[in-house]
Amino acid sequence: MKKSIFPLLFIVILVTTLSIGCRSSFERVRTSNNPEEMLITADSLFNKGDYSKAATLYELIVPSYRGKREAEHIAFRIASTHYNKGSYVLSSHYFKQFADNYSGSDLKEDALYQSAISYYRLSPRHQLDQTDSEKAIDAFQQFANTYPNSDKVEEANEYIDQLRKKAEVKAFNSGKLYYHTRDYSSAIRALENLLKDYPGSEYAEESRYILIQANKDWAERSIFTKKEERYLDAVEHCEAYLKRHGRASRAEEVASTKEKCKNEILNLQNG
Repeated sequence: MKKSIFPLLFIVILVTTLSIGCRSSFERVRTSNNPEEMLITADSLFNKGDYSKAATLYELIVPSYRGKREAEHIAFRIASTHYNKGSYVLSSHYFKQFADNYSGSDLKEDALYQSAISYYRLSPRHQLDQTDSEKAIDAFQQFANTYPNSDKVEEANEYIDQLRKKAEVKAFNSGKLYYHTRDYSSAIRALENLLKDYPGSEYAEESRYILIQANKDWAERSIFTKKEERYLDAVEHCEAYLKRHGRASRAEEVASTKEKCKNEILNLQNG
């Protein structure tokens, strides 16, 4: 029974020794204070896909190569390691910083594009805050304006369309939710902004319909001194709806709502 333990024990010791040896090799380079060896090792680790260790070494040697030819390579690699690790907040920052610091570099185009892609990766589902989507749109637009002849412009425009659609859905759903929770002021503001930002939106007809209901319902629930103003807003939204969606299935209902709101205004004016 004892004899059977020794081969297993030998394997465990061998594996442990090899793993310690590998770790010691990296630690030896990391603590060597030898920038040349650290750069060579960092590049080797990067090419093998060990981005965390590569990033550690690249960041350690930045001061040693500041102002030297290798600094550009190191800066781009640092940004790339963060992107490949999925650290998109950092990669967006470092790629943009690279483009700013190395404006004459052949890698500037790739850096600007990768910065935009990083923001795109951060863009959440449409139900959530779309700040990163807006940053991604701005970054892709900056890229397209800077490199209008790039073969990546078409792809950048496709990403912009996707992001704008997500933001559009978010704006519409927010406006609708505000309306159903009777936060009429927020609903009106959200839907009016949607129509201004996305004039060709597929939600334009429904947004204008909800705007009519929001203004009418708000007027009905308002104090006397605010009623007329809000009924007038409802009439204005009715007119905007009928002008643009006169053949829609709800057009007759909207026309009827308009007349009711005008009658309410007359009643208010007559005391």
